[in-house]
Amino acid sequence: SRLGSYLRVLVVCFSANSGKENNYLIMSKGLDHDTLNENVKKVQYAVRGELYLRASELQKEGKKIIFTNVGNPHALGQKPLSFPRQVVALCQAPFLLDDPNVGLVFPADAIARAKHYLSLTSGGLGAYSDSRGLPGIRKEVADFIEKRDGYPSDPELIFLTDGASKGVMQMLNTIIRGEKDGILVPVPQYPLYSAAISLYGGSLVPYYLEESANWGLDVNNLRQSVAQARSRGITVRAMVIINPGNPTGQCLSIDNLQELLRFCFREKLVLLADEVYQQNIYQDQRPFISARKVLLDMGTPISKDVQLVSFHTVSKGYWGECGQRGGYFEMTNIPAESVDEIYKVASISLSPNVPGQIFLGLMVNPPKPGDISYLKFVQESKTILESLRKRAHIMTNGFNSCRNVVCNFTEGAMYSFPQIRLPPKAIEAAKMAGKVPDVYYCLKLLEATGISTVPGSGFGQKEGVFHLRTTILPAEEDMPAIMDSFKKFNDAFMEQYEDHRGYSRM
Repeated sequence: SRLGSYLRVLVVCFSANSGKENNYLIMSKGLDHDTLNENVKKVQYAVRGELYLRASELQKEGKKIIFTNVGNPHALGQKPLSFPRQVVALCQAPFLLDDPNVGLVFPADAIARAKHYLSLTSGGLGAYSDSRGLPGIRKEVADFIEKRDGYPSDPELIFLTDGASKGVMQMLNTIIRGEKDGILVPVPQYPLYSAAISLYGGSLVPYYLEESANWGLDVNNLRQSVAQARSRGITVRAMVIINPGNPTGQCLSIDNLQELLRFCFREKLVLLADEVYQQNIYQDQRPFISARKVLLDMGTPISKDVQLVSFHTVSKGYWGECGQRGGYFEMTNIPAESVDEIYKVASISLSPNVPGQIFLGLMVNPPKPGDISYLKFVQESKTILESLRKRAHIMTNGFNSCRNVVCNFTEGAMYSFPQIRLPPKAIEAAKMAGKVPDVYYCLKLLEATGISTVPGSGFGQKEGVFHLRTTILPAEEDMPAIMDSFKKFNDAFMEQYEDHRGYSRM
């Protein structure tokens, strides 16, 4: 029959090409795990890692969980500032501006600012903006930077982004050409950097912060890190600083920043300055000073030579608008041809989200003295910052009252990073359980107290030293009870695993 003839032909064809056909038949699909981009499989992100997943499971089972694993202020009860929410509400629903009663609900300055931002768009919040962000808001950012640093800023060198993280990833993607390109990253580090460097196929070159010197930076350590990387054939192309520090909470001094900039000048490195916590300062000895200001204060040739990219966001500070995804980066001493290439890549995404851009505009250009909303805005902001300062002290003192725990004071940012001096028996128990020792400790803490933290190993740390990171964001009134719960767990844990007392403190 005709069907039989077809079958005989197919058998002959498959026999003649058996190798090719069999290979075709066993080929994996594009999203099967064994065919994925290997760089994707290398990515680790501890902030949303094993501890977070276990905490989510326990929450589903009905256990009360205190998520201190991520700097997410509103999720832990921080109230949004009134003025920016009023402005964005009006921008989101512009028909309210035509309501004759709008002035009964919204203050006049919020109405005026909403009209201002809507006038900058080509169709309201639902329309794309320029790929760099709305020009009017970039001008507001430039004015903010000039006021902060005392030097003019060019709006054409400012790109608005969906949070600072997207800007960091865009710059790392631009700099990294392959696995032999290295990025100097402080350790302990925020895992955005290790994850993005892995994703883009580069090499992380660690430089270690000194815990005994309040997480200070030693330039000799930097030199050693670069020399070791070069001995492995790695070209070190950029250096990251996080100031104030995450997870370490330190604020860099002018002297430290000058040392870093001289180092970048000598080594021809791009400096990537993560300055998203610049509003989160909890002491008066070391106020925040931008890397850009220090660079320009140093004068030529350094001020004209060092390439600098600075990042900021609405997610931190006393705003805490993490979900709005508003951020920017500003470029200093970057060649015009390179700026054009960065713009081209930004254009692939068409536009950063417009509501986030407006939040950013409001952050850099808040109400001014004499405005109707000024006093309320200042009071709300001051209340948040003063409470954060108190919480930084409560948490640091609480950790330092615990057995085998030492913690540097949180000078800035939103985190405490205590060292947990684990007894040998606890380290052995962790190995028996197949866990990294500080992961083991943090899991036990989570199960016993509901406090969800991040193990120090997720940020990098020196061999044989263990930490955890927790935010200082739980409500001030809840903080004493949280620290009491931690102390009870920790001291019982140490009692269980210590053969003797007397671990020395720093």
